[in-house]
Amino acid sequence: MGIIVQKFGGSSVADAERIKRVAKRVVETKKLGHKVVAVVSAMGDNTDHLISLARQVSDAPSEREMDMLLATGEQVSIALLAMAIQSMGEAVISLTGPQAGIKTNNTHSKAKILDISSERLHQELDQGKIVIVAGFQGATINDEITTLGRGGSDTTAAAIAAALKADVCEIFTDVDGVYATDPRVVPNIKKLDTVSFDEMLELASLGAKVLQPRAVEFAKLYNVKLHVRSSFNYNQGTIVQEVNHMEKEIVVSGVAHDFNAVKMAVFGVPDKPGMACKIFKTLAEHAINVDMIVQSAKVNGVNDIAFTIEKQDMEKAKTLLEKISREINARGISCTDNIAKVSIVGAGMITNPGVAADMFEALAEANINLEMISTSEIKVSVIIEANDCIKAVKKLVEKFNLQDSDVATVAG
Repeated sequence: MGIIVQKFGGSSVADAERIKRVAKRVVETKKLGHKVVAVVSAMGDNTDHLISLARQVSDAPSEREMDMLLATGEQVSIALLAMAIQSMGEAVISLTGPQAGIKTNNTHSKAKILDISSERLHQELDQGKIVIVAGFQGATINDEITTLGRGGSDTTAAAIAAALKADVCEIFTDVDGVYATDPRVVPNIKKLDTVSFDEMLELASLGAKVLQPRAVEFAKLYNVKLHVRSSFNYNQGTIVQEVNHMEKEIVVSGVAHDFNAVKMAVFGVPDKPGMACKIFKTLAEHAINVDMIVQSAKVNGVNDIAFTIEKQDMEKAKTLLEKISREINARGISCTDNIAKVSIVGAGMITNPGVAADMFEALAEANINLEMISTSEIKVSVIIEANDCIKAVKKLVEKFNLQDSDVATVAG
């Protein structure tokens, strides 16, 4: 048998009983003849608790010290899980991210994995041990502790699976797999048995919380099969893997929504070379990711540039854009945070014209105004008012027939 990497999220290890349940599952996998690496998140809401503590002692804690603090959450989980497995008579060792050989860049709170030195992992596995690794964390070449951002344990698991050439990377969550939309919004929604890397990457990037986008990027780059499944049952989940025949009978596979978006705009930008570069290069230098971008037509030698960012970067972006606006003699900036992004995704869109028109028709029927539009080969995204988001999701699910008539309710 080969190597299996299993990732367990915070809800799966939220208390002692759940940790024991995870231990049982990991040991069962080992007894089937596999070598097992388990990647674990912090317990339940532990990360939020640590963030709250930091804010109680400092109005503006440094990102370095926040990484030092938040990395402790996963260390609690790995030690407790290792203890539970030991009590079952199995050889096991827990490792922090740095001990597991995870090297990152030096961007605190949003670090990216640069390399994994897998010698220690192979050594422990070859000795017959189950290896428990702290997700979400790594270290720079100077041994500075870093964290990978929200959902980073998914990325840790996919990266380790790639480094070890694992047979599969199992992502255990509190739902049974990947659904066509959030089952908490539409209870009788279809579960996807299989989804392509490209579709999953779009869904994850557009707000689907079941997988972290960078984890899907790793899996796609190194062709790591992902299996998204529930930690509370043994049901088959959703397989995420390369799909050879992209033309599909199902045109739209899923609808994603995201409230974590802010629309920024710079008004009266002089219409000359270098202006957009200055804006977006400055944001990039400060690790602010930009999503949708719209530039208006030139009027009287100027235009407006609007784009979206994540809410956590809003204050930093406002400060930077105000400075840039003055430097380039723009008229000013604005910031709107009561918005949401709603998207449809499907590999079948490549060969089926008119999908965007169908989407816009459905939203028009629901009297929903579109503020921004972005498209790719397999997705269409729109920015709308936050209050219209859930109504839009339900309308699009109905429009593209994504409900499962055979299912009354879905866990999640």
